[in-house]
Amino acid sequence: MQKLNTTLVYILSVIGIICCCVYGLGTISAIVAIIIATQELKKYNANPEEYSNGSAMKSARIFAIVSLFISFIGVAFIVWLIINPCEFFDWYIGMFENNPNIPAETMQQLYDAAENAGCR
Repeated sequence: MQKLNTTLVYILSVIGIICCCVYGLGTISAIVAIIIATQELKKYNANPEEYSNGSAMKSARIFAIVSLFISFIGVAFIVWLIINPCEFFDWYIGMFENNPNIPAETMQQLYDAAENAGCR
């Protein structure tokens, strides 16, 4: 019996999750993983008795779909950040403003970055 290449699909899916906020790279990786998984499942469905790990490929494809969803969330966050930089700075600074563990220099850098973006 032959085995389907689930390893490649899992690797591309993990890369998709890791790179979810890197300007769409995770989305590309996840889409490639889904395409490969779909092709492999077509081979399996044509001759299921020839392959021993069809259910593993189905699981790998589901993982690739989850990776794509997570990547879409990351891309949506990047788009939101580009469209609404002032809301992002308000949110980000608000998280750290009252935290005594954040050095004053770091807070000043955040205020300066917001000001440079035209937000404060």
